[in-house]
Amino acid sequence: MITVNKLSKAYGAKAVVSNVSARFSARKLSSLIGPNGAGKTTLLMMIARLLAPSQGDILIEGRKITDIRIGDYARQVATLRQSPDFNLRLTVDELVAFGRFPYSRGSLTAEDHRVIDEAIAFLSLQSLREAYLDELSGGQRQMAFLAMTIAQRTDCLLLDEPLNNLDIKHAVHIMRALRRLCDEQGRTVILVVHDINFAANYSDHIVAMKGGSIHCAGSVSEVVTEERMRELYGLDFEITRGERGCLCNYFNPLGELE
Repeated sequence: MITVNKLSKAYGAKAVVSNVSARFSARKLSSLIGPNGAGKTTLLMMIARLLAPSQGDILIEGRKITDIRIGDYARQVATLRQSPDFNLRLTVDELVAFGRFPYSRGSLTAEDHRVIDEAIAFLSLQSLREAYLDELSGGQRQMAFLAMTIAQRTDCLLLDEPLNNLDIKHAVHIMRALRRLCDEQGRTVILVVHDINFAANYSDHIVAMKGGSIHCAGSVSEVVTEERMRELYGLDFEITRGERGCLCNYFNPLGELE
């Protein structure tokens, strides 16, 4: 479990995250949702230890992350940032191998190669493993970066908008893969996602943020309600639940946008 206690982040006089407390259960998929500027990515990057909080604590399994050596933390938590960019010309195979750096420091072992093969197979990228990243579509490239993150073999994965700029098919492929990581491998996944329908249909837990604070948090049925979504986004929602999941319709809202 990852616990955030009274966490804040400010740049000068501007507070980006204010007194946030939340819990992210192990082996579950948790989504951070909310409007732009809500503080979602800032919160995620503080959990990833890529940003230092102004105040507050983050604990993993009851231990403050600041008490964990960076190298050891990299074996517990893997992070995929928004729109990752490598300036090197790499193949998919070479990129995924970077996920093993916390263990091998660049000298790949037989175990590393086995894990790389498994990560590539998990996302059905075998036919692309010798392809160069700049030859791939945006969706294929995002899948390759996700495979690198999976190959890090951490208990927890932090993903910042992994569906950004993807078509529907690739977005579904990634969300199904993340769901399988939790259900089949017992991984913990925390992601920032803007598509409320993906969050509602694949998450175990949702944390909704607005203005740098927690707006509400809980199960999908607790958070994804017409009233709470209206308050969060300033839009009218019509939510329909059926056998295939939950559909949040926010198109053609009534009245003026807030």
